[in-house]
Amino acid sequence: MSYRKERGFTLPELVIVMAVIGVVIAALFTFVNTSVRRYVALQSESAAFGQLAKQTQRIAQVLRGATDITAASTDDITAYAYFYPNDSYVSLIHYYKSANNTQILADVTPMTANPPIGTPITAQKRTYTIIDKFSSVAGVNTFTYLDSVGNPLTVPIADLHTIKGIKVSLSVPADNVVANSNSTVTLQVSLRNRKTNL
Repeated sequence: MSYRKERGFTLPELVIVMAVIGVVIAALFTFVNTSVRRYVALQSESAAFGQLAKQTQRIAQVLRGATDITAASTDDITAYAYFYPNDSYVSLIHYYKSANNTQILADVTPMTANPPIGTPITAQKRTYTIIDKFSSVAGVNTFTYLDSVGNPLTVPIADLHTIKGIKVSLSVPADNVVANSNSTVTLQVSLRNRKTNL
């Protein structure tokens, strides 16, 4: 039996095959790793956007039932409103940005009775974090105040009773893949207790 005609792979052939396999594995690993990271980022962004929409609706619901507004600026608002649906009396509610502009907070101070009779119970004031990772968008106000026909009012507003609607705009940073991107929700509400036909 002759073994001269039987040949195996040469060393250069094996090296080339291993190099090709290495390139294919590296490309496959990079593709899978990028896909998984993108999927996780999209899931995180989706959850953040869902929470943002929920909190924007919550703020709008509270402000919609406000009985009076005591202070109004582009980044904060103070009003008498029902923070919880089962409250007997309104609370003094102050929505505002944190000192480092990365959170939207709410100070809620219960009242002894509805205004003008009641007074705030300052010892029971509580602070809630409404948006934990807030992101400001250039040129977009957190709160925009509207008159009876829906036109924006210029801040500072001399007569707070001219406010008939509020536009709430909240943002959180989007995924880290796109630099300087934000997820933004804007919701406009009419103040129930300030309609001109009441």
